[in-house]
Amino acid sequence: MKITRVLVYQIDLPLTHPYWLSGGRLKFETLDATFVQVETDAGLIGWGEGTPWGHTYLPAHGPGIRAGLSILAPHLIGVDPRSPEAVMQIMDLQLPGHPYVKSAIDVACWDILGQFANMPIWQLLGGDAPNEVLINSSISTGTPEDMLALILAAADKGYTVHSAKVGGTDVGLDIERIDMISASLPKGHKVTFDVNRAWQPAVAIEVLNSVKAHDWVEQPCQTLDQCAHVAARVSNPIMLDECMSDFNDHLEAWKSSACEGVKVKPNRLGGLTKARQVRDFGVAVGWQMHIEDVGGSALADTAALHLAASTPAPNRLASWLSHDHLSVDPVSGQGVRNLGGHVVPPSLPGLGVTPDPDMLGAPVAVYS
Repeated sequence: MKITRVLVYQIDLPLTHPYWLSGGRLKFETLDATFVQVETDAGLIGWGEGTPWGHTYLPAHGPGIRAGLSILAPHLIGVDPRSPEAVMQIMDLQLPGHPYVKSAIDVACWDILGQFANMPIWQLLGGDAPNEVLINSSISTGTPEDMLALILAAADKGYTVHSAKVGGTDVGLDIERIDMISASLPKGHKVTFDVNRAWQPAVAIEVLNSVKAHDWVEQPCQTLDQCAHVAARVSNPIMLDECMSDFNDHLEAWKSSACEGVKVKPNRLGGLTKARQVRDFGVAVGWQMHIEDVGGSALADTAALHLAASTPAPNRLASWLSHDHLSVDPVSGQGVRNLGGHVVPPSLPGLGVTPDPDMLGAPVAVYS
């Protein structure tokens, strides 16, 4: 089997409401999505998606994906897509770095492999069943009262796990946010306070040694070294996210005891192939992990949730659904959807999601 054609589509994904994070310093209203269709001489077609969460969240942006695909796609014509690791080696040779460019191609290859093997991706990744995965709400930065109201609204939709965005220059307000939300959660609910790298180390240590809450705290500072410095001086378990760009970052985080858990995001790491490597390392060292994507439609969410569902339960925390924040649905109700606070990955062969061609429109690039 050989790749014969790669088609690239671009679509804007508006958010239902403006979204603030990192103490309110970052605002997002529309996501720039790239969908990739990989065709083969056997008639099998694979789909992938690359959607950065804006251009200020990570070193990634929508036009960059499409520019990178113009370099990579011609080198993939004639390659067998049923070996995602081999495809990744070609992409790494032709374009070192830039993992977010490669994710959609990688997922499309896994989609084709699953269809060829007549197996869902969660099974190819080691899962024994389409396990239920808890999903967490994502609570935008605001006053403690406003954030608590959003959590209670999410609880009405079945969410029992929440990610509350904190961080900023007002230390007293962050202490108030954390303690009020933690103390006011509905019974049985859990929360992670996500700083999105907004604190300086001294502020992180001051806040976390002042609060009564001992919930997870995510990405308190910008760099891995800064987060490790904080982790050694506070009692809250630390979750790392934005500073974990490749496998070596995860290795260094473990060696420096910088965290008790990580977020594993296929789009940031380069796709399911490299995300699986990180997931397996996390299992080996005893981390707990949120496995979800950076952003996008239910197609991107579903790819990540295949990996989450195949992860051992003791290492698997809740996942986030980006598509819950969108006002459009380019995959027509397919894939993972909120089932009262959890999701179940599709058991169809491959990814189990096909975009609506009317939503995507004409391709912006075709490589053959």
